[in-house]
Amino acid sequence: MLKAASVTVRVKPTTKIRLEALAQATRRSKSYVIEEALELYLDVNEWQINGIAQALAEADRPDAVFVDHDKVLAKWEAKVAR
Repeated sequence: MLKAASVTVRVKPTTKIRLEALAQATRRSKSYVIEEALELYLDVNEWQINGIAQALAEADRPDAVFVDHDKVLAKWEAKVAR
């Protein structure tokens, strides 16, 4: 098991109140709620950044295929209309 590390952050008073309320309602510590929220935030943002990096690498390949914006938009609108 990894040893916990400390991080100090400043939050708006309303955020602190919400954090305390959620911790109390879920019978968890504020540290637990913050850790869970931070993990979720990092997971989503790392996924997004990795997806962007992968898409850029694919676009930089010499055999990359590009589709005109209007064609993509028309296809999307047709799909939504169904």
